Amino acid sequence: MSSPRTVIRGGLVVTASDEVHADVLIEDGRIAAVAASESSAARSWTDAQELDATGKYVIPGGVDGHTHMEMPFGGTFASDTFETGTRAAAWGGTTTIVDFSVQTVGQSLRAGLDAWHAKADGQCAIDYGFHMIVSDVTEPVLKEMDVLVEEGVTSFKQFMAYPGVFYSDDGKILRAMQRAAGNGGLIMMHAENGIAIDVLVQQALAAGKTDPRYHGEVRHALLEAEATHRAIQLARVAGAPLYVVHVSAEQAVAEIAQARDMDLPVFGETCPQYLFLSTDNLAEPDFEGAKYVCSTPLRPREHQAALWKALRTNDLQVVSTDHCPFCFAGQKEMGRGDFSKIPNGMPGVENRMDLLHQAVVEGHISRRRWIEIACAAPARMFGLYPRKGTLAPGADADVVIYDPHAEQVVSAQTHHMNVDYSAYEGKRLTGRVETVLSRGVTVIDRGTYTGHAGHGQYIPRGLTSYLA
Repeated sequence: MSSPRTVIRGGLVVTASDEVHADVLIEDGRIAAVAASESSAARSWTDAQELDATGKYVIPGGVDGHTHMEMPFGGTFASDTFETGTRAAAWGGTTTIVDFSVQTVGQSLRAGLDAWHAKADGQCAIDYGFHMIVSDVTEPVLKEMDVLVEEGVTSFKQFMAYPGVFYSDDGKILRAMQRAAGNGGLIMMHAENGIAIDVLVQQALAAGKTDPRYHGEVRHALLEAEATHRAIQLARVAGAPLYVVHVSAEQAVAEIAQARDMDLPVFGETCPQYLFLSTDNLAEPDFEGAKYVCSTPLRPREHQAALWKALRTNDLQVVSTDHCPFCFAGQKEMGRGDFSKIPNGMPGVENRMDLLHQAVVEGHISRRRWIEIACAAPARMFGLYPRKGTLAPGADADVVIYDPHAEQVVSAQTHHMNVDYSAYEGKRLTGRVETVLSRGVTVIDRGTYTGHAGHGQYIPRGLTSYLA
């Protein structure tokens, strides 16, 4: 445990806007001050526990705006609980997650939200909030959206995919968007044409195409682009902002970029798997490709350049993980002989900050852009800024001391996610989390976990500050 007063000395403080050699003073769980190293102000900070960050970066804790702990899917559940998943997030330098509570058809939003509170309460190692998946748009549900926004659940996810499960037709989407336009909420969209995809799935299986690689082929990039275009137009009609989740295809990026060129309030995220993996992984032999089945699917490698460019030009604002792990043994294997039965989802909450630092090393993005897309932008997008996502007086003392020179090899043998494989097995990375503070309390201490379940607090969120 940290004392109520801590000073982090000698590091390079990196935020979305600045890089400065500075010391950081922490009091009572908050950032009290940031001052240039060796300044009279910094030298006056005595009677405090000192953490030496010489030669290291001092960065805000990561904010992962898209996780699915204990998510029900395809007759099973995501293998990470809120306890194991948030502990793994801390190991990877993420100090806040926003998970998805699920409304099932016929259920109230409140019932779904209460169920997720029950799963997470007292279990989390880091702070957390909730989005709400809206599966059943009715008049009572629309009224509930207003209540949830007032209570700090300010974003609502809808699906153009998964008919019969989460799917909403255009009329339901439009009605929810109209409600969000009125109450200030943000609609998040899984943009794939699920009706058309289901036809292609049936045709592929009938033709004997059952291997994991066909999951990517039937979920055609054009059907992601078409749904993205349709979601944008519906949002324009409703006068509502739109956030498109897990953008994977170059054509979908183009739809978002075109909307943003028109100054429309349209935003997008991508995920590390689309930046670093491809259909080559889905095609791995002996059913190994099942490890990489997620939706939207991995794309051919040539799509990656468009995603990196969009992150640099701010046509995409956020990198989240869509962390939804299923073990290969006993879970992914449910789809042997029928790719449509493979649970959709991949592990990644522990790897995001390191993978994006590797992108800095490789020249895809700058250091400040790393912090922008991993910390500041998700905090702003989801009503957590400036409490989260930056190192400024008054912010929560969610701080990572990051060693940019340490080398590591990613492996399921050493990761902390509750899943039996790594999507990045054997990948060599430069950079590693050394120490992590959550609200001033040390949860990772020079490579040792010192946190505990129940430290993490539920955070009611404000409205997105991207529309201010």
